[in-house]
Amino acid sequence: MAEHDESTGTVLLAGGANLAIAVAKLIGGLISGSAAMLAEAAHSFADTLNQVFLLTALRRSQKPADAQHPFGYGMERYFWSLLAAVGIFVLGAGYSIMEGVRAVLEPEELGTLTISYVVLGMSFVFEGISWLKAVRQLGREADEHGRGFFHHLRVTPDPTAKTVAFEDTAALVGIVLAALGIFLHSTTGQGWWDGLASISIGLLLVVVAWSLGQQNKSALIGQALPEETQVELRQTILDSPGIDSVVELMTMRMAPDEVIVAARVDLDDSATVDELEQAADEVERRLRQAHPEVRHVFLDPTDEPDEPDVRVGVDG
Repeated sequence: MAEHDESTGTVLLAGGANLAIAVAKLIGGLISGSAAMLAEAAHSFADTLNQVFLLTALRRSQKPADAQHPFGYGMERYFWSLLAAVGIFVLGAGYSIMEGVRAVLEPEELGTLTISYVVLGMSFVFEGISWLKAVRQLGREADEHGRGFFHHLRVTPDPTAKTVAFEDTAALVGIVLAALGIFLHSTTGQGWWDGLASISIGLLLVVVAWSLGQQNKSALIGQALPEETQVELRQTILDSPGIDSVVELMTMRMAPDEVIVAARVDLDDSATVDELEQAADEVERRLRQAHPEVRHVFLDPTDEPDEPDVRVGVDG
């Protein structure tokens, strides 16, 4: 719950900052006539809408399980995060590229640039604050799991802080590109520099949207735990009394903090029915104790074949 509250705070901070920045960029873009500034305004408005999606994801994913959804609503977090990625692509990237192409083909004179530079500078500060909060949250999570920061960024099942971090990183780079485009336009007199900056911002957003979309798509399809975690789960089952071998192990993540474990196991043939029931209960207890994210455990007793299937599902 604490992690959920921290994610909510990260999204709220990012959403408030993006809305204020979007309005400021829009005003600055209209006054200066800069395509790059207008592209950045579209970028910030898209990010603001995406924060709404992320807040919806956090709220709806907490709904308790019911008869129609016995495993809960955890995957809604990935669905709404996927919509956020689509929002980045359509609203941010689409408008930025179109506005940039128009500015390259039909360059316009820039108006006063003082407001544009002030707005971009303030935007960089506020985006930086939001980015720093998301990065700090990811850093704490990485330390808790004993992972390196970039490894955690790649494998973390929680899309919320990761989406904010990606968006804010793109926003900071976009602000630099917009400032560079305006500066080169004003110093060289070549209007296509401003348009090129807008196109570059759009292409940057395409990369971010594609990356986030791929990760959330994979989670929605049904993603196994990392191989090293599956090795630990397998060993925990093997160490439990009454288990001779693990014939097959399958896992699937239903939410950032909810995992299903299904295993075909070869049980001790000499054990009684009561002992086998106790063994199954002990396996579940040990798995949940070692990995609190494990919520459902299904064991399928089976005889070990001559050539056991020891496949371990891997990420991706």
